[in-house]
Parts: sequence; structure tokens; C-alpha cells
Amino acid sequence: MEVIKLENLKKNYYLDKIIIPAIQTIDLTIRKNEYVAIMGPSGSGKSTLMNIIGCLDTASSGRYILNGTDVSQLNNNELAEIRNKEIGFIFQTFNLLPRYTSLENVMLPLIYAGVKKNKRIEKAKKVLESVGLADRIDHKPNELSGGQRQRVAIARALINDPSIILADEPTGNLDSKTSADIMNLLDIIHNQGNTIIIVTHEEDIALHAHRIVKLRDGKVEKDYINPNPK
Repeated sequence: MEVIKLENLKKNYYLDKIIIPAIQTIDLTIRKNEYVAIMGPSGSGKSTLMNIIGCLDTASSGRYILNGTDVSQLNNNELAEIRNKEIGFIFQTFNLLPRYTSLENVMLPLIYAGVKKNKRIEKAKKVLESVGLADRIDHKPNELSGGQRQRVAIARALINDPSIILADEPTGNLDSKTSADIMNLLDIIHNQGNTIIIVTHEEDIALHAHRIVKLRDGKVEKDYINPNPK
């Protein structure tokens, strides 16, 4: 089953009258329960592609089908709605609200989805328990280690049972041991049936994925199966 289908996707930015092509014709299909790493040097288009896949930006032309919906045709409100429903984000900088507890941070997407409070609390506790933070639900971000903060972010990404988990440099701010712990957790999440897309410039992080897509100059340079995922 296809979760993501990009057809003839292009993205241009404009500086005065100069056209700056960020993505030049990308065709890409990602199926349910795939674990894909998108790699590329600075300027390759990987951040632009991630923003389009995450419905944070729209393409200049081409089609993007997300779980059967053509998001190329949606307005900003519709994009926000599908983003909250279909995509779980994990960011390098965690993006947690500093005055909120772990439980409150994880519950946020459920508030936007209109879930009742008692169900929000029950589900958020379960997801925090699943990432090993049952004893940290009342802690605020400044009371947590970097690895624990990223686990809260992962729990928040999982809370709405999204179609895809989109991770942008998820270990970029972590030491090597904590990075390994987070990648092991993502492996477990993938094995539970989730579709994961990691955007990274680090080869050792990409090697956890089962498929690697390498970009260069806004195009797919290589797209191959990783024979020996970590």
C-alpha cells in the first residue's frame, strides 16, 4: 500500500526575478511500513523535500498523494488538518513547550484533534510508557536529559497514530550513546508497523534505514535498498 506518492514534483524559490530551483523533478513512492532515509549534502533539496512531505510547504508543480489524498490541492487550513492527522514530526531541536510537562507536550496533537481530556491523558500516559518515560510524565523539558526530551518528542509524534513518522536529524543534538538509544527506539517503532522517514546527512544514522534515497542538486541521485540495516 502506497503511503506517499510524489509525481513530477518541483519547487522553485524566487529572489527578485531570479528563479532558484530547490527541487527539480522528483518521482518517489514510499509504501506502508517502509523505513527510508533521505540523504544529501547542503543545498541538495532534502530539507525542502522534507517540508513538502510534512505538509509544511507546497510544491511549485507536480502532485503529492498522501495516504490517498492529493495534498497539492489543499489550502493552508486543510494542510494543517492533514498534517496533524497523518504526520508525526520528530525534530533535531525537540520543539517541546518549556512550560508544559511531558504529559502536556505529548497531549497537544490530541487537543487539536478534539479528543476529550480523559482520553487524552490515558493515551498520552500509554505512549510515554511505551518510550520508557512512565516515571517522567510530570517533568518539564528543563528537568529532562537530551535523550529524554527526544523520547517525549517521539511520544508526541506517535500520539495520533500517524501514517508516517518524519524525523529531521533526530540525533543531531545528542551524544553518540544517546543517539544509539534513540535509533534503537525508532527501530522498535518501525517493527511495530510504522512508516518512518529520516532526513539526515549522517551516514551511520541513514544505515538504520532499510532504504536510502540520496539527493543531489534537487534530484534523486540514488534510490536503493540497504542490504544490512543496523
